[in-house]
Amino acid sequence: MTLASVDVQGICDPRFAPVRAVFARNFTEFPEVGAAVAVAIDGKLVVDLWAGHADAARTRPWERDTIVNVYSTTKGMVALAAHMLSDRGKLDFDAPVAKYWPEFAQAGKERLPVRYLLTHQAGLPDIDGELPAAAALDWQAMTAALAAERPRWEPGSKQGYHTSTFGWLVGEVIRRVSGKTPGQFIRQEIARPLGVSFHLGFNPVGRHVAEILQDNRQGVASRGGNALRGVASAMRGVGPNSREYRLAELPASNGHTDARSLATVYGALARGGVWGKTRLLSPWAVERAAMEQANGIDETLKVPTHRTLGFMLRFSEFGDARPITSFGHAGSGGSQGFADPAHRLGFGYVMNQMLSPLPGETRPPTGGMDPRGQHLVRALYSCL
Repeated sequence: MTLASVDVQGICDPRFAPVRAVFARNFTEFPEVGAAVAVAIDGKLVVDLWAGHADAARTRPWERDTIVNVYSTTKGMVALAAHMLSDRGKLDFDAPVAKYWPEFAQAGKERLPVRYLLTHQAGLPDIDGELPAAAALDWQAMTAALAAERPRWEPGSKQGYHTSTFGWLVGEVIRRVSGKTPGQFIRQEIARPLGVSFHLGFNPVGRHVAEILQDNRQGVASRGGNALRGVASAMRGVGPNSREYRLAELPASNGHTDARSLATVYGALARGGVWGKTRLLSPWAVERAAMEQANGIDETLKVPTHRTLGFMLRFSEFGDARPITSFGHAGSGGSQGFADPAHRLGFGYVMNQMLSPLPGETRPPTGGMDPRGQHLVRALYSCL
């Protein structure tokens, strides 16, 4: 495929022409199949581009309304839901989880605060023992197992990425406090008011949903993957392109969205919590969401990480192109979204071809350092 053959569609303010050029070049320099990128500045979309195909056979073009699984980029939206409840006075991050979820007060977790769920300091990155295949699709089974689980380290003493368990832990608190599942809350309180497309548990019939394509390079798995045996057993037989997977709510990993929606949501957070006439958070709550709460070597990923209450900060040790003023979340394979309040900017990038680090590469095992997204971010900031 030559650069001229890439059919890039959408809008791009002339000021950001380098972003469009890099987006097109990603299809020639990497095995990009289908993707979208969007940028919002001061409440306006200045970049909204898409190209490629939604399937491995390259028979379905990527459309304006194509959505795709964004894996852990989902966590940012779930964290936002928790911050909204806190901002409304319904959720206290310093209160014990058991205040809202009484069954959680088992195995030494009686006083474990909500904030440790969001900062990945709870010591619950996995569930001991084998779980039945596809148990991950059973919300009650997974939350009951986590309620009974004993922390693997003294809560608060370490941080370790709760790759999958973050979703059930934070999601159950959201459900207990709001009376809505995380998917319902996000749909009714975030997506619908903003007019964006973000789906956590949905019927794929009639929607333009892109297939997730696994990395066809000789890659390596996430450094924490082999240690998460309990959750891994629960995910057996659950494919990311299956109807069952898309119908379920896995708040750590199976949100489906487009780049425009990510840029809009994070664009609101970059403007003190407001987009148009819709306010998601108060300015103070946005400042808290962006404030570092935990850092150091991650017990799961084995690399340095910096976290806020539910969001990730720049991977400064790895030459991350995002500015220190940004916060957001990325997903396995490459997707990411972030807000940069200093520039009143929201960014979103989604794709269906997953890439993993090659042996010997030093970038951390997260989509935030995917080279395609990093090139786009560098191009973006060169225009400011």
